[in-house]
Amino acid sequence: MEILLALVIVAAIAWFVTVPLRRSEDEASAAAALTEDPAVAELEARKEAKYREIRDAELDREQGKLSQADWSRQDAELRREAIAILKELDRAREGA
Repeated sequence: MEILLALVIVAAIAWFVTVPLRRSEDEASAAAALTEDPAVAELEARKEAKYREIRDAELDREQGKLSQADWSRQDAELRREAIAILKELDRAREGA
């Protein structure tokens, strides 16, 4: 009984591991179509970097490294840039 159970488990694992090798051409082309556009990926990376800059500026303000006036000016500029990136990202996704 234990041998039969072990064989069933091995067969299930082998079936699961070989699924990518058993794809049809239609499935492969559909998977390729779902890959992300490099331009969108680059814009996503820029967006995340800009969000990180905003968080860093907020942390600097909380730690007293930036005055309220400096932080306000920097925050407004960073958020303007983030909005521009988001608009570009929307256009890139609509065009794709």
